[in-house]
Amino acid sequence: MAVAPPEAETGTGVPSARRSLRRRLGGGVVLLVLTVLFLLPWWTLFASGVDWPFPVVLTGTLVFAAGLVSFPFLMAAGHGQRRSDRAARVADSALGVVWVLFTWSALGGLLHLVLMGLGVGGVGPARIIAVAVAVVSAGLLAWGHHEAMRVPRVKRLDLVVPRLGGGLDGTRVVVLADTHYGPIDRADWSARVAEAVNALDADVVVHAGDIADGTPAQRREQSAPLGTIRSRLAKVYVTGNHEYFGEAQGWLDRMAELGWEPLHNRHVVVERGGDLLVLAGVDDVTAESSGLAGHRANLHGALAGADPDQPVLLVAHQPKYVGQAADAGIDLQISGHTHGGQIWPFNFLVRIDQPVVHGLSRHGERTQLYTSRGAGFWGPPFRVFAPSEITLLTLRSA
Repeated sequence: MAVAPPEAETGTGVPSARRSLRRRLGGGVVLLVLTVLFLLPWWTLFASGVDWPFPVVLTGTLVFAAGLVSFPFLMAAGHGQRRSDRAARVADSALGVVWVLFTWSALGGLLHLVLMGLGVGGVGPARIIAVAVAVVSAGLLAWGHHEAMRVPRVKRLDLVVPRLGGGLDGTRVVVLADTHYGPIDRADWSARVAEAVNALDADVVVHAGDIADGTPAQRREQSAPLGTIRSRLAKVYVTGNHEYFGEAQGWLDRMAELGWEPLHNRHVVVERGGDLLVLAGVDDVTAESSGLAGHRANLHGALAGADPDQPVLLVAHQPKYVGQAADAGIDLQISGHTHGGQIWPFNFLVRIDQPVVHGLSRHGERTQLYTSRGAGFWGPPFRVFAPSEITLLTLRSA
């Protein structure tokens, strides 16, 4: 009688094989995407009938090949267990450059096809398109880097909250989101952002998550200026998804150390002019899958003990949490996460996952959602057609 091998008896062999297959397929998809990202700009700039001298083509080919080969290793070194900030800076910048080149190469390629269809082909048009793609991309990258590194502009908005008591009319809520302190040292930028927030004379300051890429110890100097931010009534903070790539509980503790109220599925109540406002917050929607004990988005827990007749301002990192907020009759949800797309046309991909990319929207009978474009940037140090913001919401009663 044949004896089944141990993995057949326990059933562990099949799941292991499936996991291995998924990893291989995932790796293959990533490699395919990277190849396309690098190949299309190379083709547009050096091989689409431009007929550049051989040394130019060779140099361009070597640059793109070196970028494609080294990119996965740089990303692994920068964002894996080693957390090398130097490698992350190079990889993130390369990702931004190749994304912009890919986008405008695709547009240039479409134009080239149209011209060929009209009978306008040859070396001349191909070279004009290649040069235009290079110049436009370089210009957008320079401008986008400036936009990413500058202190965000202040966006002001009056927002009517029908259940808001008259004593709270005119309450000034300043929103920060997605500061993303990371591999590029932006301690000076952080200090200037804190000064800009303090100049707005806030009653409430909200940090809507994604405070950093890295641990509190790594980003201690960059996060320190948050301790200088002032408000009359409260400073509140919730975790974003990026905290769960590092040390989410450590960031909650760090923000408490800096004088903020971490709304870890809880609420606080503030009073102005004899009227009350509930400030509630939930963990990011990715918290539960992180495996960190006690972390998950729990709106019921956040509102436990709150007076249901009082207006509620909910802070939830991702806009897509607004479905639960609307079901619970929340008056106003404040979110970030999207960066407004950060680098056009990525905003169209963000829209697939999120109900809103930026700005004010209404959901259900009562709930309003404000989605901030965020103050910082993730990964590539560029913002193209998606400016950063610090938001001043002035709450108005009906």
